[in-house]
Amino acid sequence: MLKKLGTLALGIALPLALAIAGPAAAEVRDQTIKFASANNKGHPQVTGMEKFAELVKEKSGGKIEVKLFPGGTLGGDVQTIAALQGGVIEMTVLNAGILASNAKQFGAVDLPFLFNSGEEADKVMDGPFGASLMELLPDTGLVGLAYWELGFRNLTNNRHPVTKLDDIKGLKIRTIQSPIPVELFNALGANAVPLPYTELYTALETGTVDGQENPAANILNAKFYEVQRYMTLTRHQYNPQIVLISKKFWDDLNDEEKAVLQQAAVEARDFQRKVSREADAAALDEIRQTGMEISELSPEETQKLRDAVKPLIEKFSADIGQETVQTLFKEIGAARGQ
Repeated sequence: MLKKLGTLALGIALPLALAIAGPAAAEVRDQTIKFASANNKGHPQVTGMEKFAELVKEKSGGKIEVKLFPGGTLGGDVQTIAALQGGVIEMTVLNAGILASNAKQFGAVDLPFLFNSGEEADKVMDGPFGASLMELLPDTGLVGLAYWELGFRNLTNNRHPVTKLDDIKGLKIRTIQSPIPVELFNALGANAVPLPYTELYTALETGTVDGQENPAANILNAKFYEVQRYMTLTRHQYNPQIVLISKKFWDDLNDEEKAVLQQAAVEARDFQRKVSREADAAALDEIRQTGMEISELSPEETQKLRDAVKPLIEKFSADIGQETVQTLFKEIGAARGQ
């Protein structure tokens, strides 16, 4: 169950209190942070990491060095979470929904067709709902610093154009290692195959899977267009990303050091989201230039997809917690001015 506003206020007040205190450079100690991610250099996720490292260096007077390990060099997302919990790696950024295996309420952000825009998602994730999810993390050995963006996911495959629901049936589609995406594509008639992102290109190249689903920036950055012929703008799911730090590491930091990292994560968030949205639009144009065939679903076919996944929403709402899901939809309504 989500904690109420009393405890929520604590989660919001801590970063503010730290910000007011301000980083006293003389009290910040020399140290190095390993910051890992699955995407490659040039991806908006990694661009955000680079901005974060730059801000931390500036705010710490050069005492805290953030070393970046993009491209899954330290392992896939699930493996990296375990490394953070063990204190082997200090930081990562990944899709927030992956944390459903650590705290089931995070599954709510993986529900399909939630948001109409990134700006709408910002209001929800930066508000009480997103803060209440972060409050669940310390008990799992993790601490959340900010929500960044991966964006809206779209479908690609190497067998045929997908212009209607029936075209999805029978396709072997790689999904992230999280229950909702797996059941989402099974509900649409595909055969979902959960795999680490680091293994995806090879799985597409060898035909282990027919297709995958990711935002346009990922499709371009990972060069999936080399091993996929067809893309469909399904926008079936929006992925907020979460910047995580190992609780073991966090607990050993003093207030000044915590303030440096918290402030840098939030400042980098605004930069990263802007880069992500600009990259998404530009990536579509570049993908077209590679010769990949891009299709759009009609409103009628999009509604068929929405109808096909309604039972999934009902099922997972029970698993996630009705209160959590109701709070999420209430926050989305507020973001839309309803």
